Amino acid sequence: MEITDIRVRKVAGEGKLKAYVTVTFDECFVVHNVKIIEGKSGVFIAMPSRKTRTGEYKDVAHPIHPDFRSELQKKILEKYESGSDDQSLEV
Repeated sequence: MEITDIRVRKVAGEGKLKAYVTVTFDECFVVHNVKIIEGKSGVFIAMPSRKTRTGEYKDVAHPIHPDFRSELQKKILEKYESGSDDQSLEV
């Protein structure tokens, strides 16, 4: 599975949420609302989630393998740090 498009929508403000990201895989499957969060050790991605009845947040979609998660995070953060808003990343 290849990442074929990444679109970053930066969020204005001083909070921990820095951007929302849409990722397209193999030009045929899209995941919306991946978040870029500012943490104590720098920025990281958070997968789309929903709040359960008990108040917990559960991921709606997420990578199964750590290697793919690392690759996904690397490519998303490269796009975010490039400074371009809402444009495709050719990968």
